[in-house]
Amino acid sequence: MTSQQLRERISTTISQLPSSVRLIAVTKTVPAEIIRIAYAAGIRDFGENRIQETALKQAELEDLPDITWHLIGNLQSNKAKKALQLFQWIHSVDSLAIAQRLNSLAAELKVSPQICLQVKILPDPTKFGWNPSQLLNDLPALNDCNNLQFQGLMTISPLGLNDNQILDVFNATKNLAKEVKLRNFINMPMTELSMGMSGDYHLAIDAGATMVRLGTILFGSRS
Repeated sequence: MTSQQLRERISTTISQLPSSVRLIAVTKTVPAEIIRIAYAAGIRDFGENRIQETALKQAELEDLPDITWHLIGNLQSNKAKKALQLFQWIHSVDSLAIAQRLNSLAAELKVSPQICLQVKILPDPTKFGWNPSQLLNDLPALNDCNNLQFQGLMTISPLGLNDNQILDVFNATKNLAKEVKLRNFINMPMTELSMGMSGDYHLAIDAGATMVRLGTILFGSRS
């Protein structure tokens, strides 16, 4: 894909999104020079899966200070400190243990990251996250993690679902966020819904997504 084709692809995608939806360009395996083209086309939010890969890219892109970096991949406890140093947003906080670890390290580092809690509405052995009842049970302990800014929920729809089933997952995530908000925890405004990827983001938007994580539709298939 040429630079011009990439810019056109990005511009077309941006123009099709409601103004209420934040586009996070998923740049796993995408080199820094391609991120520069996406930046020039207007994107400021970039999502990465891997700590080491992100650190290398940030070093190459340090002249672009207004990029916001989002961690969207699974976070292991031993990588938590580095994640807090690299990312302003972490979408993949998937357990009370990792939240408490991040909270402790955030106090030490004097940072206050934006957090999405990862949930899985349907049983799925390939995905991480709370099921709805587990999340509701853990809310009081999560609310005590006052160095973290819990902005909303993140979900990934399971593979093999039809459009109606995917939409049900996204709507259930939205309803779970409303249920959390009704509990009136000070630290949980629950204003963000990070859901939808290249294959299903239109459905996520229909269900109320405020952030979509798009890679393939912008950058093409990866090896």
